[in-house]
Amino acid sequence: MASTVGIRFRQAGKIFYYDSGDFEMQISNYVVVDTSHGLSVGRVVITPDQVIANEATKGDDLKPVLRLATPEDVEAFDAAQEKAKESVRKAKEMASDQGLDIVISSGEYDLEVSQFTGYFTATERVDFRGLVRDLSRELDARVQLLQVGDRDRAKLADGFDVCGERLCCSSWMTNFPAVSIRMAKEQDLPLNPQKISGVCGRLYCCLTFEYDEYKALRGTLPKVGSTLSTPSGEAKVTGIDFNREVVKLFLLESRTPVEVAAVDFQLQHGVTIRPMELVQTIEGPLRTGQRDSDVGTSPQPQSPLRPPTNEPRQQRQRRGKPASESSLSPAPPPSGAAASASQPAAEGEAGAPKRKRRRRRRGRGGGGDAPASE
Repeated sequence: MASTVGIRFRQAGKIFYYDSGDFEMQISNYVVVDTSHGLSVGRVVITPDQVIANEATKGDDLKPVLRLATPEDVEAFDAAQEKAKESVRKAKEMASDQGLDIVISSGEYDLEVSQFTGYFTATERVDFRGLVRDLSRELDARVQLLQVGDRDRAKLADGFDVCGERLCCSSWMTNFPAVSIRMAKEQDLPLNPQKISGVCGRLYCCLTFEYDEYKALRGTLPKVGSTLSTPSGEAKVTGIDFNREVVKLFLLESRTPVEVAAVDFQLQHGVTIRPMELVQTIEGPLRTGQRDSDVGTSPQPQSPLRPPTNEPRQQRQRRGKPASESSLSPAPPPSGAAASASQPAAEGEAGAPKRKRRRRRRGRGGGGDAPASE
């Protein structure tokens, strides 16, 4: 079983796996290995006891580590990279003289300074065989030109962005994340690509850094423009400040703008925001019923047999009191027409209004027992 080590050839570059053989490897050791671009000096970033089994470490076909790099090897390799900067300048001049629509971003030499590898970008396919031939004669070395994408070009060229910091892809990012315009929209950023693009011309990679937090916070807060029910009345959401985690509301009844912390808003409404239609459908009848209970029960429809409304207030109150609060002397029993009228009235109070009207009609009919006049 091969003893595998992970080696990186540039800062924030891809990790390549080699067979360490009998060498004792430690983190930050420099080694000399054979690559597709010739001999190169790399730095150990993963020791054999730190390697996790994956597809890159399976099998015994890994290239071996040639030797541990000496200080002379490191100095020679650094000098070769300084020479590569001058070679890149010459390659750009020759490409411009030949009228080639390519942008050579960077280049590098191998340890023996016998092979030069240049990296370029182009909008369309370009025949650069003449440039390779002339550049090889000028540099007296084998020349290899590789086409890369815009992000790889920025990673190789290095530099600073509008934030004032070194490019993330050149300083610490090893892989390029998938970035979409939806991430900028989710974070309330301007949707103009020119304002949210880096030096590579693509969308900022940093749009993905806080996207999950913004998405999680937005999922627990209402949408801008929606109407909500609050203890102070109905309110409309006018905006959300994600940096301060504040929800901006406008109270419709008092016409007052307020700000509520997202934490307090979640504690009050929970993680699920109920739409105003649901609040009006469910809480509307409940509030109406509560308001009626506070004021008093709704009046019953007045029976035709009840006394007229112009009855004195004291008599109405005395008649409406329960038996325990009324006078101790019993009321005299009704007689005659009053007795016949009181019985339907008592039954009518317990029954429905329609039943009262029906009995009244029967009492006033031609064959009824009620007297024609009082």
